[in-house]
Amino acid sequence: MARSDLTLPAENLIEQSIDGFSLVVRTGPDASKRVTASGAELSIGTDPSNDLVLTDPRVSRHHFSITATQKGFLLRDLGSRNGTWISGTNVETGYVSDGATIEVGHTALRLEKDRAITEALSVEPSFGDVLGSSEAMRRIFAVLPRVAASESTVLIEGETGTGKGLIAQAIHRKSARAAGPFVVLDCTAIPPTLVESELFGHVAGAFTGAARDRTGAFELAKGGTIFIDEIGELPSEMQPKLLRALEERTVKPVGGTRRVELDCRVIAATNRDLRAEVNEGTFRADLFYRLNVVRLRVPPLRARRDDVIVLAKHFYAELTGGKAPPAVLLSSLVRQSWPGNVRELRGAIERALLLEDLGSVLDDAGGGPPTERAPAAPAMGSRGFDPSIAFREAKAEATAEWERWYTGELMRHCEGNLSKASRIVQMDRSYLRALLKKHGGGTTED
Repeated sequence: MARSDLTLPAENLIEQSIDGFSLVVRTGPDASKRVTASGAELSIGTDPSNDLVLTDPRVSRHHFSITATQKGFLLRDLGSRNGTWISGTNVETGYVSDGATIEVGHTALRLEKDRAITEALSVEPSFGDVLGSSEAMRRIFAVLPRVAASESTVLIEGETGTGKGLIAQAIHRKSARAAGPFVVLDCTAIPPTLVESELFGHVAGAFTGAARDRTGAFELAKGGTIFIDEIGELPSEMQPKLLRALEERTVKPVGGTRRVELDCRVIAATNRDLRAEVNEGTFRADLFYRLNVVRLRVPPLRARRDDVIVLAKHFYAELTGGKAPPAVLLSSLVRQSWPGNVRELRGAIERALLLEDLGSVLDDAGGGPPTERAPAAPAMGSRGFDPSIAFREAKAEATAEWERWYTGELMRHCEGNLSKASRIVQMDRSYLRALLKKHGGGTTED
């Protein structure tokens, strides 16, 4: 997850032991090689950055990883060229038992249970605004204080909606740079031709439409933190330019001649596993290594169901002025899979309260998000009761009509400024952008 020395003071931690493991190379060019896990994860591949480095040419640079968990030893193939095989089965993700033989390329490895690994868990169920009582989150909370206190570059990985941006904000707010700006650059929201200008700025006349000088995100973040969201979407031609900026700590605006000294901390996030992207050649290995100083992997909500109750109570109280959610609602929420993670959970609670209808959540217990249905007619009370329209269709129309009104009023209030609007209503920028796109609203990105 992160460097092992980045932990809380002892009085804020509890220790937990889990089974450790070793990997022994049985056959192949590296036969008899052995590595024992000192932390929860071991990575295997031909790249020197791996814990177990193999020389087999049929093994990928980042081939697979094994993580010790309370449930067992979790194997994840990292998008390898030739796959990871157990007993003749190609395995992408799965638990591996003691004594199992793992085959990669021309190499066979044996997993052996070994001495216990001691993990540090925070005693606190939060870090800043980030909430979680699960072991997975308290493991992250254990390292975040020292991560925040350092100047190290941080890479946050996790599915969309898991709260990567909130963790980045929490790191910034607990850091020595808290008084400085927190500048967000969302790589999914910028046309490829404008990424360089957004990052580094430009001078007037640098390209068609550049009527005046523009300060880039790196320079705007002076004294603070730049958060590069979804960095896995960064165009390949921009990757060496970003790498140079990170290494030299200077940037040059597009069309300019002067170089600007950087004074900001860099945090990046992605919903992809960049090791797999390196294998595929879509992400530069040297840029990955430069970003991967401290790596935090945020698990999906379905893997930390203990957090559903904590988050649901928080969102419900936030939206109702402190009220507690009904027990039947909490019971239903825990049973759902939440493919959209924390963001989807908040949206479901907001929808239920908006429509004064817990059924909008309860009806979908055990599944994913509610089924999308085409709206039959304008709603929100603008037409009378029509028994020919199904309840859920009418409800979906009412929600869409209210969303259209609310986002329209919000963006008019903020003069089209997406960042300002998301801050005012405490809504994730990506979610707000999706609502605006859905309802045809316009924004500016400043």
